[in-house]
Amino acid sequence: MKANITQAAPAPSPAAASPLQALPRPVSSVPEPAPAAAPKAAPQPPAQSGSHGLSIDMLERMLEQQPNDPNVWSALGALLRQAGKPEPAIACQRRALEIDQRHVGAWTNLGNVLGDVERYDEAVAAQEHAVVLSGGNPSLLGNLVVALRHGCRFDRALEILDVALRAKPNDPGLLWDRALTLLQVGRYAEGFRDYDSRLSLPSYQNRIAEGPMWDGGPLNGKTILLTTEQGFGDVLLTARYVPLVKARGGRVLMECHPELQRLLSGLEGLDGFVRAGTAYPAYDVHCPLMSLPHRLGTTIDTVPPPTRLSVPAEAREKAARLVPGHDGTIKVGIIWSGRVTFKDNARRATTLSRFLRFLDVPKVRLYSIQKGPPEAELATLGTSTLITPLGPHFNDFADTAAVLERLDLVIMTDSSVAHLAGSLGRPVWNLLQFMPYWVYGDGKGGDGKGGDTTPWYPSMRLFRQTTPGDWDSVFGAAEQALRQVAALRS
Repeated sequence: MKANITQAAPAPSPAAASPLQALPRPVSSVPEPAPAAAPKAAPQPPAQSGSHGLSIDMLERMLEQQPNDPNVWSALGALLRQAGKPEPAIACQRRALEIDQRHVGAWTNLGNVLGDVERYDEAVAAQEHAVVLSGGNPSLLGNLVVALRHGCRFDRALEILDVALRAKPNDPGLLWDRALTLLQVGRYAEGFRDYDSRLSLPSYQNRIAEGPMWDGGPLNGKTILLTTEQGFGDVLLTARYVPLVKARGGRVLMECHPELQRLLSGLEGLDGFVRAGTAYPAYDVHCPLMSLPHRLGTTIDTVPPPTRLSVPAEAREKAARLVPGHDGTIKVGIIWSGRVTFKDNARRATTLSRFLRFLDVPKVRLYSIQKGPPEAELATLGTSTLITPLGPHFNDFADTAAVLERLDLVIMTDSSVAHLAGSLGRPVWNLLQFMPYWVYGDGKGGDGKGGDTTPWYPSMRLFRQTTPGDWDSVFGAAEQALRQVAALRS
């Protein structure tokens, strides 16, 4: 198959406990039910996604015959969790533990589902109980680390990871957990060092180019292929590194989805695009985009500024028809959900109804720049006069960018458009879940590691949940800030 390459346009002018004595990782969510006469010790955990061919109906029939088997109750709870039924799943794990308080599988499964509903203190306690009862079962430690991370207990997570990695220093799952934790607390040099571990995870789904991976050294005229991965936001996040790669003295090709190509067509230092999903052209070395921060030595103090993006004239002409010019109003774009297929979207997203409070702020006019299935929530208003729907007019990110240029402010829950607005230098208020993406730090402030700013996007202001799942205080703070903006316009 012929490689699809296009030329890029010219660039425009609480106190932590002592570490548990436990080893590393794989984690179980579906313990295999034991026969009725079997001992009640926890079975060996299977793979995370496995269910041993069991079904909810099958387990319910087994419970008719074995109502006091904790393995069956725990397995049923695990399948209910997979089916998106967390409260019944919790009840099943509790039932298993009523029967056997020392059932390790039920404790770790309980911790998993408590984490799903953001009851992180309870989740951590359950996972620690499972590890202690198991005598340090290496397959349970990953669940504990995840619970600690989501509960923003990063120092404790690093303690546990240090114990685990002393026993198994090359485990990619443990290294990946450590990378994410280190990045969250602003230890970028160490975190990015471990970040390539993602490439060895069974769950990594992006294709990996063949041949030598770039080590960050001089290119000396060689061709480097930068491969895309993760979400659109991560591509926008790492686009700033393309000029730095070009400065190493080579020819730079970049794999790109069509939704981003117009926007990135004038990227400084880019020699051509390879359309995502097509055959790769000839190249000498390759590098996934999210590996560039490590290759280029990024620390918390040396994050490069966002690079210039290209907004085509035709996109600006369309935007001018959609959003009026200066008319005395404060034009605010809103987004309440990211991509619904993203596994963590339920935590980072909310509903349109929460944004309606901004309609009460004088002079504010709302414009929906939401895309995808959540757009349907606009129909619940019964009118399109209060919130102008712009999403149907967007064909790609260039169209979105042109509209962002005409808005005074964007208020949104985190998604790729936050990276777009930040890259364009537009004012954007990012409303964040309790443990947000590592780019937004740990919330402690100081040294660029948290607070209400991020070194990646100077024009972005962060509004954080301080209690898991508490959007009310986040929106209350954003409304107060918006009223201050409106008062200054009076």
